[in-house]
Amino acid sequence: MAPLPPRPQTPDDAPDDYVGLAAEAAERRARDRGWRTVRRLPPDAVITMEFMPGRLNLAVQDGEVVRCWPG
Repeated sequence: MAPLPPRPQTPDDAPDDYVGLAAEAAERRARDRGWRTVRRLPPDAVITMEFMPGRLNLAVQDGEVVRCWPG
């Protein structure tokens, strides 16, 4: 049986630092800091709750990040 591939690492980053940034700037910063996947969502989006290491979720309203969380 082949070994499992390594799980993506979650960058050592503070999600609260993204709140208040413009969505484009936040996404660029997240990718520069090592987040493999950056997902933009409306603030009240219905989403699944699976945790994905290496993913950063940005709740964006009127072009600004209002909430941010890993996974």
